[in-house]
Amino acid sequence: MKLGIGIGWRPEIADEVEALPGIDWVEAVAENLCGDHLPASLARLRERGVTVVPHGVSLGLGGAERPEPGRLTALAERAALLGAPLVTEHIAFVRAGGPRTASPVLEAGHLLPVPRTWAALDVLCENVRIAQDSLPVPLALENIAALISWPDEELTEGQFLAELVERTGVGLLIDVANLHTNHVNRGEDPATALDELPVEAIAYVHVAGGVEKDGVWHDTHAHPVTAPVLDVLAELRSRVSPPGVLLERDDDFPPAGELAGELDAIRATLDAGPSGVPRTRSAGPSPAPAPAPVRGAAGPDAARDRVAVAQASLLSALVAGAPVPEGFDQRRLGVQSRALAAKRADVVAKVAPELPEILGQGYRDAFLGYAKARPMSAGYRRDALDFAEQLLVAGRPEDGAARRRLTYWWQDRAAPRPPRRTTRLARAARSVLAGR
Repeated sequence: MKLGIGIGWRPEIADEVEALPGIDWVEAVAENLCGDHLPASLARLRERGVTVVPHGVSLGLGGAERPEPGRLTALAERAALLGAPLVTEHIAFVRAGGPRTASPVLEAGHLLPVPRTWAALDVLCENVRIAQDSLPVPLALENIAALISWPDEELTEGQFLAELVERTGVGLLIDVANLHTNHVNRGEDPATALDELPVEAIAYVHVAGGVEKDGVWHDTHAHPVTAPVLDVLAELRSRVSPPGVLLERDDDFPPAGELAGELDAIRATLDAGPSGVPRTRSAGPSPAPAPAPVRGAAGPDAARDRVAVAQASLLSALVAGAPVPEGFDQRRLGVQSRALAAKRADVVAKVAPELPEILGQGYRDAFLGYAKARPMSAGYRRDALDFAEQLLVAGRPEDGAARRRLTYWWQDRAAPRPPRRTTRLARAARSVLAGR
């Protein structure tokens, strides 16, 4: 299906998106939409004939567990509500732990990379097939940006994507900004990845901005698109004319004129076409993947168990202060851990804007201190309530008026009485017992 040029629809820029010229389609985060009605802006776009694609972020198809039926149902409902031609998700895991590892379930609050191993590929492929069977429209999966690399990987990114497509027939959502991120952070050549993956499976392409700090590229979606990212788009265009290309922006939204300028730069890159793009090739042939191991009698659940242990160990190190698993770069894991905590603080501030309003400049330090001792286990809204509860139990904030406001806020959303220390200790004890 030919999609054309699009932009990520976000409530903060809904009016600007409606007014931008030459927008053929938009993408909306599926989890931010209600299952039974659309925001007025999206409804108006639909009435104009603008295609809307739901983009999921919480399935965790790369995780060790099979996809949760409730999440699949919700994604299917959004697709039906929008009349979407396809839905998209990520090749990532977003939670770990649980019965397979005899440990509490932890939420990353972010997309984390799947190890490019045959075992992880087996798990991913089965999860993808389950999702495909549950969705009313085709599924396409996105390559993600990563700050960290798994040790002892057996396939390159391109080989991993090619195997995934061959086994499942799933479409690809290729994010050229993520290919650039992995070039800076993991030394992976975007041209090699594009050479290896099946470009005919591409459903559409993402373009987004980021920033480099201390030799690490942060895929922020809050900065302008850079020339190196457009260069990767040109590399892709030299191989295939993608059915659709979409500009993503999730924060620090610029004026509409700047968004229009970035869209024009994307159009110009695509219009240059194969003849106008110098195609760079990797220095030599890419290594052949190691042969897939022969599966023993234990079957696919043994692969799930191995993946579960590995992912739980990594996520525990990132969000719960556990030791760094063997083979990982400790400094880079520290960067990822701080990035996860910062994103967590930012998202809680968005879902509960009253908290930074009540706490003022002390909000961020207070939340980061809380997050260091309390991994997220039940989503951002529960996280906001738990953070407020911890502050109140500790008799904070010190300002009486602010503490009363926080108490009323917590009562309105959680319970008729403010939490007391004994309540908190009892809940903590139950959590420990539940995790055994």
